[in-house]
Amino acid sequence: MTDELKALNQERYARAAENYVVSTVHASGMGIETLVDMVKPQSDWHMLDVATGGGHTALLFAPHVAQVVASDFTPRMLQAAQGFITEQGIKNMSFSGADAEILPFASQSFDLVTCRVAAHHFPNIFAFMREAVRVLKPNGTLLIHDHVVSDDEKVADYVNAYEKLRDPAHARALPEYEWRGVFLDVGLTIQHVEQRTVKHDVLPWAKRQNCSDETIERLQVMLLRAPEKVRQWMQPEFAGTEHARYTDHHIFIVGQRG
Repeated sequence: MTDELKALNQERYARAAENYVVSTVHASGMGIETLVDMVKPQSDWHMLDVATGGGHTALLFAPHVAQVVASDFTPRMLQAAQGFITEQGIKNMSFSGADAEILPFASQSFDLVTCRVAAHHFPNIFAFMREAVRVLKPNGTLLIHDHVVSDDEKVADYVNAYEKLRDPAHARALPEYEWRGVFLDVGLTIQHVEQRTVKHDVLPWAKRQNCSDETIERLQVMLLRAPEKVRQWMQPEFAGTEHARYTDHHIFIVGQRG
């Protein structure tokens, strides 16, 4: 299933590449404006942005560091990000194809590794985390921003099923306690953790993934019929209408290599 999921990711994100480059919520939403303050990058740092998508995180940090490598598993997505960033006149960035679980970079190459709203697509998050730590210099920093699910397993399963219906390339979003555990397991000292919520309008969120009308209807039904604990987590509003929306939970976690 690992290879199948990776192939599905490439297929879907090749088709949706431009949608993510121009996505306002990815460019300026979901707490992106706070990332620099969380990390406090230095002007001599070398940075790697894993699964860069539309390139917005790499673009955000570029003025604050010496060099940025923006990587992505999907060639078409990387091409779209490169075109977008080149138009901004950025000179200190290079681009590289990369499987997040097998990073093609030398050990201890980067002062900062970031991965924003992408880890839920990785079949093996632990493999990615080991690779992220491997390429970090001693005292280097890892910043993860991703979807997060409830500690309640049944609620988490429902939310993951909802996200996988919208995007079949979704693997699994983790609860906070699992993120904390994997940071510690790979030898990182956790420096900062916080959760935030984001409201998503169902229709544009689904159409960004080129969902069919049938899939959108099923997403609406899942909101309408959600069990009470799921409703408390997702907080659906106007379910079943064109104005349907729900609450998405995000985690920001920063760790340092010892």
